[in-house]
Amino acid sequence: MKKKVVIILIVILIIILAIVAKYISTQKQVKTFEHIEIPKEDIEISEGIEEQLQQYRNIVILGKDSEVADYDSGRSDCIIIASINETTKEIKFVSVYRDTYLQIPGRSLDKVNHAYAYGGPALTMSTLNTNLDLNITEFVSINFAATKDVINQIGGVEITVTDAEANSINGISKGGTYNLNGDQALAYSRIRKIDTDYQRTERMRTVLSAVFEKAKTMSSYELIKLINIILPEISTNISEEEISSLSQQVSQYKISESIGWPYNTKGKTINGIWYGPPITLKSNVIRLHKELFGEEDYEPSESVEEISKKIVNATGYTE
Repeated sequence: MKKKVVIILIVILIIILAIVAKYISTQKQVKTFEHIEIPKEDIEISEGIEEQLQQYRNIVILGKDSEVADYDSGRSDCIIIASINETTKEIKFVSVYRDTYLQIPGRSLDKVNHAYAYGGPALTMSTLNTNLDLNITEFVSINFAATKDVINQIGGVEITVTDAEANSINGISKGGTYNLNGDQALAYSRIRKIDTDYQRTERMRTVLSAVFEKAKTMSSYELIKLINIILPEISTNISEEEISSLSQQVSQYKISESIGWPYNTKGKTINGIWYGPPITLKSNVIRLHKELFGEEDYEPSESVEEISKKIVNATGYTE
């Protein structure tokens, strides 16, 4: 599988964390991010999971495709789990497809990205924890719409588009390689109707990859200007002190692989709405724990067992 390592977390951890930690104490003009306090009791974690995964720090990155800046509104159209092995410093990424049909705690089966609209990052973390047997207590939310301002600041990004994609981008009439401005790149990342949501997620990654590659060539002064654009669009419950600590360890991290989840899924229309149920949730969670944490013969929690049966009953989809 091709490694898709230059995604949202890379932009945040390497460009923002490392650079901000270096400059925030000396450059008064550098703006800061929005720090959100979330009581740990507001985040659901299935019994026994914290002890089981104590070697792993799992952080969820929520890319919001919204013009609204506040952290607790809208839907999370890009959901990426960064799983950090605290012992080996290896990082693996899991992209959870936004239409995935899961149980939202306190509500019902629904698209996973609706959890953000119902209860912000706390409910999103709870949903991922109880459906995937994870121990997420930290989040980073970034407004994906702000990408256009970042791209304009760095002078555009080079993207290769197909003929079908070109039809959805102003100023482009056919396929080819172009230097897209912010509006064009955002339009490219939002294309929905020509293929599937999986390809849409792929286009988001392509844009962020291009931003990252260009940012690596920028001077410190240019990066500070870029940071001033990005930071106000970020919300997190990770403290500045912890971010600074993380940034000092960036060079130690080894980026390994990126996984799209669920592995096995099939579209299902329920009451006129299209969903992407995992087939089955139980088997997808077993495989996830094997690939992320090296757990052979993993036995899912009671929560996963119950939700898996509920999804099967609602969709009729089995193995």
